[in-house]
Amino acid sequence: MANAIEQLRTGLTVGYAALGSRGGVSGSVKQQVHDGDTFQLRPIGNLGVRFLGVDAPEISFTLPRNRRFIGLSDPKWEQFLTHPFDPTLPPFRPVLKPGLVAYLKERTGPGAALNHHQHASAAEEVLEQEVLNDIAALGKTQETFQFLLSFAHEVMDRYGRLLAFVNRLQPSESKLKRPISYNERLLKTGWITPYFIWPNINPFRRQDSPTKAIIPPGKAAELASKEKTLADARKWVRNARKKKVGLFDAQNPLRVLPFEIRFLSQRRPPDRWVIDLSKSDNTLIQPQNYYTVPNMEDRLFIPAEYIPLFVEAGWKRQA
Repeated sequence: MANAIEQLRTGLTVGYAALGSRGGVSGSVKQQVHDGDTFQLRPIGNLGVRFLGVDAPEISFTLPRNRRFIGLSDPKWEQFLTHPFDPTLPPFRPVLKPGLVAYLKERTGPGAALNHHQHASAAEEVLEQEVLNDIAALGKTQETFQFLLSFAHEVMDRYGRLLAFVNRLQPSESKLKRPISYNERLLKTGWITPYFIWPNINPFRRQDSPTKAIIPPGKAAELASKEKTLADARKWVRNARKKKVGLFDAQNPLRVLPFEIRFLSQRRPPDRWVIDLSKSDNTLIQPQNYYTVPNMEDRLFIPAEYIPLFVEAGWKRQA
C-alpha cells in the first residue's frame, strides 16, 4: 500500500491506519481507544504533502480521456499542448471565454510541453538538494532526518495530500539558524510560482475562522505589504523576474503555469475568483479573468464557496 490517504476512482478519499504505537511497539486496543469516539492510530503507507502558497511545474499529469499520469516529456504532451483547443478534444465545461483562449494560445504551441518539463525537472532537483543540504547540516542520515509540517486553515486537499508549509525538524537547542520553509526557499530562488489561495496564507491563516479572515474591501494591497511572509514572497518573485532566473530565464521562461496545465487537461476552467494584491479596490475578479492581473505574485485566489462571505463584507463581483 503506497499511500496512507488516497482518492479512489469514485472520488471518495479514504485512509488506512493501524493501532497507534506505545513504547515503540503497537499498542493494545485498551491503550489506543481514548473514549467512545476517539482512537490513537498510526498511518499505514506514505503521506503525500502538498506545499502551501506555491505551485511547481508539473513533472507528470493526466491527459484528456486518460487517468494515468504521463510525464510532460512524453510526445503525447507535446501534441496536446501544441493544439490544446483541437476540436477533437473533449469540450470545456463550462466553456472557456474567448479572452482566456486567446491568452492561452499565445503561451501554448510547439515546445510548450518540453519547456514545462525542463522547468519541472529543475525545480525537483533544487528541492532534492535543499533536503540533502539540511540532512548534512544537522548531521542526520536519510533514515533519521525528519520534517516539520505547519498547517493552515485547510489541512488536506481532495486528493488526500496534507497541505503544509514544510521545513526541517531542528532541535530547539541547536545553534544553527533556523532556515525558511522549503516552500519559501524555492520561491526565493525562482524555481516555483506563487499560488496564494485564501485563507491558507498569512495573514489570513492566523485567524480562527474564515469570517474573521475576510479582507476588508480596499485593504488587500495594504495587508499584502504589511504582513512579512506575504510581502517577502511577493518581493522574491519580483526579484527573480528582474534577475531573469529560474522560471523567468531570459532564454527559456516558463510558458504555461502549472495550474493552467491542470485545467487545460481536465477541461475544466479555473473556478477560483481573484483579488489583485497590487490594488486597493473592492473587486472580485472573475475566475476566467485571472490573467488580467499580469503578475502572478499579485493574484490572491478565493475559492468559490467563500465568495458569499466576501460579498457580504462589501466586495463586488466583476460583471
